[in-house]
Amino acid sequence: MSQLHVAAPSEVAVLILGETGTGKGLAARAIHYLSPRREGPFIQVNCGALPEGLVASELFGHEKGAFTGATSRKLGRFELADGGTLFLDEIGDLPLDSQRVLLQVLQDGTFQRVGGQQTLRVDVRVVAATNRDLKEAMRRGQFREDLFYRLSVFVLELPPLRRRREDLPMLVHHFAEQFARHLHRPVPRIEAEVLDYLAAYDWPGNVRELEHLVQRALLVCRDNYIRPADLPILDVRPAAEPDRPPEEFLPLDEQERQVIQRALRACNWVMYGERGAARLLGIHPERLRAKMRKYGLRRPSKSTARFSS
Repeated sequence: MSQLHVAAPSEVAVLILGETGTGKGLAARAIHYLSPRREGPFIQVNCGALPEGLVASELFGHEKGAFTGATSRKLGRFELADGGTLFLDEIGDLPLDSQRVLLQVLQDGTFQRVGGQQTLRVDVRVVAATNRDLKEAMRRGQFREDLFYRLSVFVLELPPLRRRREDLPMLVHHFAEQFARHLHRPVPRIEAEVLDYLAAYDWPGNVRELEHLVQRALLVCRDNYIRPADLPILDVRPAAEPDRPPEEFLPLDEQERQVIQRALRACNWVMYGERGAARLLGIHPERLRAKMRKYGLRRPSKSTARFSS
């Protein structure tokens, strides 16, 4: 929060780094509302969900007749954010061609709508976020170096929940109070053993996973008292030491495969909706489907499930 207060009043671009579910969107909104632009619009774009052929249209808008289906003029996200903040979430998933176009507008603040001739100028502060390692992506030629340095004037790294377990009690009580108000119910009491149980979990889905777990516990608890029996069975194991030797680390792809598989099992292999794995992981369902194909993850058949049990 102290870093947010330092960055917010300025006009510099901010790059927020952190795993899925650490609160990158909340940090971006905090920057906006702590800045002189608080009265202006806050426009969020999920770069990972933009179809590659429509990125320019979504960001810069299009004129009527610019392409098949363009039946009227459409304002892009940059125009909608004029005078405010544009939050480019999952910037690491933006295709290379789109990165080039984005860099141009960040350099001079001007652009043209797709199919248009008029050069437009906007006053927009850009905040970007990603859960990817952009320096590794640059090394592989998947992210432009000049765009990285344009976006990363001020870098804010959000730690995963497993590195700040001391925040668990505060977060659990906050989410319990928040969801109780939403349901017009009294705030539940929480058994001390619940907090001990949660502290032993690694939280691959971070704060978002914790929020959903507390919501579920509040729904199923009896007598307005949350007990360990009201929690799903988590893969609880001793917390990993922060300075483990490098040979103990799994490759990134294998870590991602395991996290996705764990989320799918927790959601009974449901991908879509409020209780789906995509929502739990904080990614678009189609992106989750693509990753399942990449790692060969399929819902087990009923016969296989019976045999496994």
